Amino acid sequence: MLRTRFTEMFGIEHPIVQGGMMHVGRAELVAAVANAGALGFITALTQPTPDDLRREIERTRELTDKPFGVNVTILPSINPPPYEEYVKAIIESGVKIVETAGSNPEPFLPYYKEAGIKVLHKCTSVRHALKAQKIGVDGVSIDGFECAGHPGEDDVPGLILIPAATKTLDIPVIASGGFADARGLVAALALGADGINMGTRFLCTEESPVHRKVKEQIVAHTERDTQLIFRTMNNTARVADNEISRKVVEIEAAGGKFEDVRDLVAGARGRRVFDEGDLDAGIWSAGQVQGLIDDIPTCAELISRIVDEAETLINSRLGSLVV
Repeated sequence: MLRTRFTEMFGIEHPIVQGGMMHVGRAELVAAVANAGALGFITALTQPTPDDLRREIERTRELTDKPFGVNVTILPSINPPPYEEYVKAIIESGVKIVETAGSNPEPFLPYYKEAGIKVLHKCTSVRHALKAQKIGVDGVSIDGFECAGHPGEDDVPGLILIPAATKTLDIPVIASGGFADARGLVAALALGADGINMGTRFLCTEESPVHRKVKEQIVAHTERDTQLIFRTMNNTARVADNEISRKVVEIEAAGGKFEDVRDLVAGARGRRVFDEGDLDAGIWSAGQVQGLIDDIPTCAELISRIVDEAETLINSRLGSLVV
């Protein structure tokens, strides 16, 4: 059994997290992760309304009696969703763990704290993690440049970012970006982290609510099969390599602005990838860790394998190196 400050503080069995993923963090995946002893997050904004989120929380509770959380990502938007109502739905539903991302979560922290909710905040730099610690979050998940989605603009890989964060912070740190197996977990613990966060790896599991073709494409892909879009707009995003992401990069290189790629990167098009299995319908997030993924296991099989192999690595291979 691998016990860390994170497992103790958040009341879970294994130091493994399935972070919030748009269109993916749904009841069937989150419950499967929870039942296997790890921590899964429903993605609040995947649900069209706060009432839909309430129903998704209840649906998850029908599938597991283990701890799980809800992700709330706050991003600039022309027509922002009713974040306050989503937060209210989380609190009234009795959820006790929240993952925050995007903008500063400080305005909502008093409500979470009053409700006895523990908050894990996602960051892409040490300076942002320090600010999160200062305002009172319970832990941070820190994304290296390898990660899917938004890695920030500093381009610092996890091998540097994780120990830089853990030597500076007092609260638990979850290493994110590039993790898929026991080797990654042991490395993260050696770098001072209290656990790992996996997105792309959980996307490629049996319970992940996306089309089988997406999962098979992740298995077929290598670590080189991603594209960095929005670089010229200072809003870098790492997505899977496909016709659409290559086109976006090409338009940016020619001096194009967001208006020139808006239709290509529309969320509805990305949703078609996951729902219909049309791999070139739109952009979809995937990390360089694709190069370490070669199967589509259940969440229980994946988590058990990672934990068992991590214990073997620690007790056998690494132990044998000590003279």
